[in-house]
Amino acid sequence: MFQALLAQLSKALDRHQIPYMVIGGQAVLVYGEPRFTRDIDITLGAGIERLEEVLKLVDSFHWKVLAPTPAEFVQRTMVLPCQDPKSGVRLDLVFSFSPYERQAMDRVRRIKILDQEVCFASPEDLIIHKMVAGRPRDLEDVRVVQNKNQTMDRAYIEKWLKDFEATLDRPLVETWKKI
Repeated sequence: MFQALLAQLSKALDRHQIPYMVIGGQAVLVYGEPRFTRDIDITLGAGIERLEEVLKLVDSFHWKVLAPTPAEFVQRTMVLPCQDPKSGVRLDLVFSFSPYERQAMDRVRRIKILDQEVCFASPEDLIIHKMVAGRPRDLEDVRVVQNKNQTMDRAYIEKWLKDFEATLDRPLVETWKKI
């Protein structure tokens, strides 16, 4: 069911020329090891000015928007939470077009799923996302992805973690190096 949803969404986003990358647990499955995940997290290379277009796309799949007032919710959180009623799978569509996200979108890895190429965040960008989120599960995911991907660009990871440290006021680089 996850593969079908990823392939379906990928095809639609490509058709609408909306850059994207799969992040979260689905990307950990690609670069790490099997683990249970209940949702699909996708960063869109689009700001909220494209919300109406994304809502039409969501409606075309007959997905349920989980926010009672989508525009207000997205304005506040930059996330459009949805659910596929057939499978019960939750999909979080994250609106973003920051300089970091633009660069990360250029670094995606295209992986074939059910005859459709799906864009996944690179292992480096997945680690950056997970470090910024910083929950215990995220930090464990970082450990697993690093262990399975020894040839990553560590300077790239450190550069972006330093940039995020300044905004988040958390020791991201130090924490990452301990992992």
